[in-house]
Amino acid sequence: MIGDDARRDDERRRAVRLLLMRPLLHSDRDPDAHRLVRRHADWLREWFVNETGWSLHVGRTVARLRKVPATTGDTTRPARARPADPPFSRRRYVIACLALAALEGEERQTTLGRIAERIVAAVAADPQLAEAGVAFTLTGRGERRDLVAAMRLLLDWSVLRRVDGSERAYVEGTGDALYTVDRASLAAFLAARTPPSAIPATDVDGQVAALTAEPIPDTDDARNRSIRQHLTRRLVDDAVTYHGDLPERYREYLARQRHRIVASVAHATGLIPEIRAEGIAMVDERGDCTDVTMPDQGTDGHVTLLVAEHLAGRLRAGSAAGSPHVVVPIAELQTLVAQLAREHASYWRADSREPGAEVGLTADALDRLTALGLVRRVSGGVTPLPAIARYRLDDPITPPQPSTLFDDAAPTGATVT
Repeated sequence: MIGDDARRDDERRRAVRLLLMRPLLHSDRDPDAHRLVRRHADWLREWFVNETGWSLHVGRTVARLRKVPATTGDTTRPARARPADPPFSRRRYVIACLALAALEGEERQTTLGRIAERIVAAVAADPQLAEAGVAFTLTGRGERRDLVAAMRLLLDWSVLRRVDGSERAYVEGTGDALYTVDRASLAAFLAARTPPSAIPATDVDGQVAALTAEPIPDTDDARNRSIRQHLTRRLVDDAVTYHGDLPERYREYLARQRHRIVASVAHATGLIPEIRAEGIAMVDERGDCTDVTMPDQGTDGHVTLLVAEHLAGRLRAGSAAGSPHVVVPIAELQTLVAQLAREHASYWRADSREPGAEVGLTADALDRLTALGLVRRVSGGVTPLPAIARYRLDDPITPPQPSTLFDDAAPTGATVT
């Protein structure tokens, strides 16, 4: 039988993993998860604030982990309204933010058409958006699709609940959608420490820095705590933490405190540390704390694995020749994918052999490998990173199960922070 302490620790690990994957939990959408977080709220608050510097609010209907990323330059895991949807574009992010602002002034119930009117008016009245090249008039079908994608994101995060109608009807001009606004989720959605309206910076980099700025007292203990929290954020949010990506002071601190930091993350999350000379990965054997995985089925999965194997071979060859920093041209990979499409014609979908198909297939594979921390994009190509050297294929024809640093998964947090 499982003892009370073991059961408690297992529940806490499940709660941490749930919050990492979905930092805004609503009791209507995720009743069991919300109930579990409430049960261990005190311990969760203490662990997150001490180890990551993230605050956790747990209310009657909403639990919100206010995540702040370790770095703000990662563009590999954009928001998506639904898993199969295209990633959010710049305009979709703007529309989603303007929709949140519009909902602040709405009644308990509103319509998609009403929200759209307020967004159009907000864009027209803001000269900075015009200077940035953001236009939104709802005259094109593409703009309507962007609006719908933003609404679906807010529906998924329980800011809105659909009462009647559909977004498709609105796009087609045959109807509208009626929503109920969830005030608790709306109030908790923004995770910034500084209200956007109070930020004086006008450039994007300055605004993002102000949104995520965290004051640090000028003491050795405070600076060390900030470093520890930064490292923990990387371990729970990123596929791999490479030593070479860390500032010197952070590498020195990690060398001294690695056991304590890694042990804390492993105990709280159940992720399994794999420590290599180049860095650290926290392995997600369950697969429920991962938002980007290495696919192993279908054409896209097979392409990604074969490209990974090719890049791993290039990295091994470069290392053997004393040149570990390898740059592989995009054109080389596109040529490889075109050749593979002919070789595996009976396994891959038919459109993979169409002229130019290799461009999109290669781009999709590199997007995933970049998000997994296996390659880094550079001018004119990509550089394979050390973790990719663990990929190998047992059978060059049948899509295989890879043996990898990540065991088919990489621990990351939710894409919406």
